[in-house]
Amino acid sequence: MKLSADTRIHDLLATHPFLERFLAELHPKFELLRSRMARATVGRVATVRAAAEIAGLDTEELVGSLAAEIERRTGARPELEDGTRADLAAGGRAESSTLTSSGSNAGTTPAARSRDERLGILREIISDVHAGGDLERAQKRFAEAVADVEASEIAAMEEDLIRSGLPVSEVQRLCDVHVGAFRPALDAHAEVSALPGHPIHTYQADNREITRLADALGRLARRARSASDLTPLRAQIEALLDELAGIENHYQRKENQLFPLLERHDVSGPTKVMWGVHDEIRGQLKQVRAALKADDADEFAQQAVRLGRALVEMVYKEEKILLPLALETLSPEEWSEVRSGEDQLGYVLADPGDEWPQTARPSTSDVRSSSSAACSSSSADRSSSSAPRSSATTARKGDPVSDDRLELATGSLSPDQMRLLFTHLPVDVTFVDETDTVRFYSEGPDRVFPRTPAVIGRKVQNCHPPKSVDVVERIVTAFREGRRDTAEFWIEMKGRFIHIRYFALRDDAGAYRGVIEVTQDVTEIRALEGQRRLLDWNV
Repeated sequence: MKLSADTRIHDLLATHPFLERFLAELHPKFELLRSRMARATVGRVATVRAAAEIAGLDTEELVGSLAAEIERRTGARPELEDGTRADLAAGGRAESSTLTSSGSNAGTTPAARSRDERLGILREIISDVHAGGDLERAQKRFAEAVADVEASEIAAMEEDLIRSGLPVSEVQRLCDVHVGAFRPALDAHAEVSALPGHPIHTYQADNREITRLADALGRLARRARSASDLTPLRAQIEALLDELAGIENHYQRKENQLFPLLERHDVSGPTKVMWGVHDEIRGQLKQVRAALKADDADEFAQQAVRLGRALVEMVYKEEKILLPLALETLSPEEWSEVRSGEDQLGYVLADPGDEWPQTARPSTSDVRSSSSAACSSSSADRSSSSAPRSSATTARKGDPVSDDRLELATGSLSPDQMRLLFTHLPVDVTFVDETDTVRFYSEGPDRVFPRTPAVIGRKVQNCHPPKSVDVVERIVTAFREGRRDTAEFWIEMKGRFIHIRYFALRDDAGAYRGVIEVTQDVTEIRALEGQRRLLDWNV
């Protein structure tokens, strides 16, 4: 390829990948090129000239340094476009020091700070706010110290705070504070984008719907304040709340598909914090419904405004932190896995498009065969959700009966027979092994809690919202130590009565081998009376 000031950075790095490190070492501003997200967005449109302007470098000298490095690494001098000073191509790396020094105080400016230095400053700022420091002072200090924070740095800061011992609930409480401190920098970032059909595009389409619904809720709240009762507004409010129930599908897709894949890359702090906020919003939606049921106009207005604000803030955190972080972290193959699992969960707020390459997506069975666990979404008391408009078929086609039968103490089963058995059990079964890794879930047609293949291999602690993790730890610890063998819960959810039981699994020697969770909708069973001793079919 010919090299000039108008050569795109994306094309340059695609042809000569070694230039990524060269540029990062040349000037701190170019560190962002190590980010997959930056290369996929800004890098696709930015030219060498634009990059030089960003770093405060001389364009022709930057072209010369790039040409010299290409020649040094490949042994062939790149062809320069007409008008480019060819003599600069012989300068070699000697120009690096000149270029670096041409940026104003590159060693002391915010842009020149190393990632570790920047993270250290972020932690100090948030720790100061946590201790009662002034937010305005924190924002000013942030602007002076770290002018262009990345989503990955905010995520790393949250991860560090949690690992240092700060409870997830405290980091969650600080979430609005530190996002507020970083908002000016986050606002300056380019929006992430993806083709219709890519999960990023679908999340963004969902968020536009959520924002629209939050705005409509705010308008109804204002009208409710001046009303003596909610009767004239009831039909509109109920219709709007039915639409808002679709946020459950949006949050479940994040919790069951996106979060597990981020955790594979050791990104768990931000997902735990965001899951906690999801549950707060679920609770707020319940409070709005309760105020409507009580016909309390003032309470409805107050709770509706609170919910609307929380919804919009969550959209902002997704768009500015979660989605950029996910786009930077996950590979194309992993995004295909996200899409396959989301197809099973279905879509409520917005349907996915079809421009994203379908050939890149593994089939449902491919995803299952490469996975090894699932988890329970224990926020069972969540707000009701609309039925998905579209979803992939979740039943697998029957495997051919195999001679490779598994011999059991009371018989033998082929793999296909085992699949059929678990699929048709009137209970949901989940198995977590002795390492707290979820290894299996049954896949019946009427699941109580959603599960997708993305959670296979996930630690059971990460399969629950932060408020439930302590209970999970107590159960697993008591089972592992031999102090307990069972734990039992029952809840009411969407008018149904759900029975949840946990059983410790021990081998013949008594060693702990894991836990099995059995969940069953026992609504009809609880309603039984008397006895039925004869077949009662209406044929």
